Amino acid sequence: MLYRTIKRFVTLIATSLVFVACSQAASPDFSPEEALAKTRSGEILLIDIRTPPEWRETGVAPEAHRIDMTDPKFVERLLQEMGGDKSAPIALICRTGNRSGYAQKQLQSMGFDNVHNIPEGMAGSRSGPGWIRRGLPVESCSNC
Repeated sequence: MLYRTIKRFVTLIATSLVFVACSQAASPDFSPEEALAKTRSGEILLIDIRTPPEWRETGVAPEAHRIDMTDPKFVERLLQEMGGDKSAPIALICRTGNRSGYAQKQLQSMGFDNVHNIPEGMAGSRSGPGWIRRGLPVESCSNC
């Protein structure tokens, strides 16, 4: 009886520690509206990780920093935009949220600890209609 009680207690403690660690490690996702508001208020840097042809095709959010995630110097350029601070809050956006979700996990594994994702992306996904269909501001990108 005592053994079962101790075993349950240890399991409960271990489960709680895993939950706390996971909840602290993951950064929340933002809707496009939340990302826009937080970008405009200076709370986050919005990073558009799509490619130049995609930027030209749809335009970009006016406040977005464009860093092509396929660029071999992606992390270096990102750090430059973040002032060298891996804990600076950023939100990643791509076309549908897939690449930004992947990049979020990769950056977190490299020590970036305040990385958020916009899972709807610019064009929409299962998570929602996306930046463009929500009618949020977009600027053409003729110099991309």
